[in-house]
Amino acid sequence: MTPEEQTDALLDVLARGELPDSRDPAARLLAVLLDDVDQRRSSVSMTPST
Repeated sequence: MTPEEQTDALLDVLARGELPDSRDPAARLLAVLLDDVDQRRSSVSMTPST
């Protein structure tokens, strides 16, 4: 598998909301950051303030 294919596969896993099965620190960091973004997005109120 080429490095480009590995990157695409990792991004596909993260896009599905799954954690990569990897000992790669960068992959784990991306998973944590994605989870943080999802939590922040879900906590943002969609109601306009008055």
